[in-house]
Amino acid sequence: MKFKISLFFICVLTGFMFAIQFNTAKEENILTDSRGLWDLREDFLAEKELEASLIQEIRQVEQKIAKYDNDKSAGRGQVLSETIEELKKEAGLTELTGPGFSIVLTPAYEFIVPGQNDEVFISPDVLRKLINELNMYGAKAISISGQRITATTTIREIQGETRVNDYPLRSFPVEIKVIARNSETAKKLYNRMQISTIPDDFFIDNIAVTVTEPEKEVTVPASDRQIKTYFMKTVKEERN
Repeated sequence: MKFKISLFFICVLTGFMFAIQFNTAKEENILTDSRGLWDLREDFLAEKELEASLIQEIRQVEQKIAKYDNDKSAGRGQVLSETIEELKKEAGLTELTGPGFSIVLTPAYEFIVPGQNDEVFISPDVLRKLINELNMYGAKAISISGQRITATTTIREIQGETRVNDYPLRSFPVEIKVIARNSETAKKLYNRMQISTIPDDFFIDNIAVTVTEPEKEVTVPASDRQIKTYFMKTVKEERN
């Protein structure tokens, strides 16, 4: 009789424990799904902003084509000059000032043990990941330690040190300046950096990340690299 009572209580206790585990797992799944939905929502909004930006660029190009068609020969020189200046800005060949903020990389000295991990190394992979995320969420211009980031910029490790183009990132702090399209985008980009996982990636290498408050005017220098063209040539206009 005592054995049956003990077995009964053991079964009840086991069932109770399984019920608690099931409810806990269910709640964790709900939280995970919620986080997933928020991430999807953020990505969707970012893609919508990118779509709007592309549509605006297409309209600008169409307006420029209309100017070429409507302007007489005397006025085409001015349109071409304006186009060249715009292309220089897009290529990073001119200094740019606008709303933005700075990201400062410094050694996390409180976690550095002398003689063991006292060498602080900036991972080029994490740096590229940061640049890609900034561009994805609305950055208009970026510079790293005075080096303008352009479409031809290289970030790689050479002989144990990270270089941006040919410039070595040897000394700290390393300042990354970011300019957005407007103040609203700068604020959104700043908020995105607050929840980004990239600071954690830097922290693994004993690097602390500080994101400054958005400012109305941040200046990014022009690229000092010469753009070389290997596959373009002048096309002569055919006359009938």
